[in-house]
Amino acid sequence: MGGRPVPCYEKPERISAIERALMDTGGHRFMPVREHGLRPITDVHEPALVDLLEHVWTDAIASGATDGAAPLIPDTFLVGPLAAGGFGGEGTARPARLGAHCLDTATPIVAGTYLAARAAVDVALTAAEIVLDGESLAYGLCRPPGHHAAQAMYGGYCFFNNAAIVAEHLCGTGATRVAILDIDYHHGNGTQQIFWERSDVLYVSLHADPARAYPYFSGHAEETGGGPGRGFNRNFPLPAGTRVDAYAAALDEACATITDLDPDAPLVVSLGFDTYERDPIGDLALTTDDYARIGAMIAGLNRPTVLLQEGGYAIDAIGANAVSFLSGFGA
Repeated sequence: MGGRPVPCYEKPERISAIERALMDTGGHRFMPVREHGLRPITDVHEPALVDLLEHVWTDAIASGATDGAAPLIPDTFLVGPLAAGGFGGEGTARPARLGAHCLDTATPIVAGTYLAARAAVDVALTAAEIVLDGESLAYGLCRPPGHHAAQAMYGGYCFFNNAAIVAEHLCGTGATRVAILDIDYHHGNGTQQIFWERSDVLYVSLHADPARAYPYFSGHAEETGGGPGRGFNRNFPLPAGTRVDAYAAALDEACATITDLDPDAPLVVSLGFDTYERDPIGDLALTTDDYARIGAMIAGLNRPTVLLQEGGYAIDAIGANAVSFLSGFGA
């Protein structure tokens, strides 16, 4: 970041900490994950991205591009004049074409990346099916997160867009008005891109102002959708140091937007705890207690809800933050 090496904050301990905290409350049921195959992923993501993520590690090992100890990170990106004429891809080895499908240099690929990303999708779809089967709330502890992954791009620690895949799955069940509420610290550029020109999925996001925060190039208030999707994209950029009263005012407007849509499917929430005051890569100022208030506001929409874990990197607090948030739902 800024020419300085920084740690990869997305690590397994994040989800383990949430799981332990929920177990300690004694009030939550843990459900087995169901496998769903590739179809829900390819309904949202380009086959070229799926193929790359599935095979690039083994290709890199076979070609000597990595010795297995170092992660894969692109060093050349398909941007600007370099992209003129498009990119077929078949003639370029997979490790060499990472930069044609990656947003940044902050999303390393290692041996287990593809299987972890597939598992996160299965977690998300299982949570959705639990709600479709009659439960009012299900919480998918997805890792890796998903909302930065676009149709043909990965980045921001995200490989497949869990929330978008769930929303597409809901559309496939016959829903015509699906709402995604994103309360991660970062704007979900991938979710916005996937549904930018669609009027059957509303995307509403509260996030740090992209004038100062990743992903920088999307998430501004004037971005409202394109073509048939105009008006079905709402962004609420927030200044540094935002505390709960200002956050709640923006969330209240976001919730009103969802109420106006009157979804005919469960609400999908991209749930990030990197809005926490001590998150190592955030600069908002929410406290653990504040998450109960935020959870209660979302619960006040009185809609079946699918919660999908996105960011949150203060591992010492993420479990307590999750417990607090769920308490707002009475869970």
